[in-house]
Amino acid sequence: MANKETPASAPTKPGPAQHYRDTRYTSRVLILPDGRQLSVAQGLVSAAADDLVALDYLSKHPDLQPRE
Repeated sequence: MANKETPASAPTKPGPAQHYRDTRYTSRVLILPDGRQLSVAQGLVSAAADDLVALDYLSKHPDLQPRE
């Protein structure tokens, strides 16, 4: 019987997204330090749990509060 190991190049499952509530606007575009854009829609914005640049930006933004 063959050994069924996961190949090293197999994509990993992304972690849960982190969500933030925008206390000032219901719709806008946030520009990250690396030039990427995050959209606020219906007062919410999300970033992948492994996106450290986005999470750092969102956590320091004065208009955003983490949702639990």
